[in-house]
Amino acid sequence: MHSNSAENPVPTPEILHSWLQAVAKSQDREAFARLHSFFAPRLAAFLSRAGLSPAQTEDIVQETMFVVWRKAALYNPAQGGVSTWVFVIARNLRVDHLRRRANREMLPLDDWDQVDDSPTGEDGVLAAERERKVRSALALLTPAQLQILQQAYFAEKPQSAIARELGVPLGTVKSRVRLALGRLRKLLEEAP
Repeated sequence: MHSNSAENPVPTPEILHSWLQAVAKSQDREAFARLHSFFAPRLAAFLSRAGLSPAQTEDIVQETMFVVWRKAALYNPAQGGVSTWVFVIARNLRVDHLRRRANREMLPLDDWDQVDDSPTGEDGVLAAERERKVRSALALLTPAQLQILQQAYFAEKPQSAIARELGVPLGTVKSRVRLALGRLRKLLEEAP
C-alpha cells in the first residue's frame, strides 16, 4: 500500500488501481478509505461547480463512493483510469439526480396531456453504446493525452494549474489539450 506523507501527495494511477483492486478482491476497508479520502473532495468540487447545493453534493459523493465499494470488481482498466471511472459514476448519478428533481418539479398534467418522456430501452442501449465508444477512444489516446484530458475535464483543473503541476508552459498545456481533443474527436468519428 501507498503511505501518505504529511503533504498527502497525489497517488499515481497505478496506486489508485491497486487500492481499487484491493477493494474488489477482498473488500479492503483501508484501501477504500484511501480511495474515499482521495476522491471525496475532488468529487465535491466537481459537483459543486456543476451547480449542486452542498447537501446534494454530499449525497452524490456518498452515493458515488457507495457504488465504487459495491462495483469495484466491475472496473476494467482497458476502458480508462480509475479516476475516469469514478468521475463517470459521479456524473451519471448527478444526471439521474437532476432528472428526478426536474420530474418532481413539473406541474401535474391532465391525463390526456401526459407525455411519457422516461428513458426507453433504446435510450439505455444508445447511452451504453456512446459510453463504450468514448471509453474505447480514450483507451487509444497516449498516456500523456489521457492524463491531460483527465486533469482538464474530469478533475476540472484550470490549465494554469496543470501547467504548474507538469512544469510546462501554459501554451504547451493548451496545445496538448487541443491535440488530445482533436485525436479523441477523430477516434470517435471513426468508431464503428
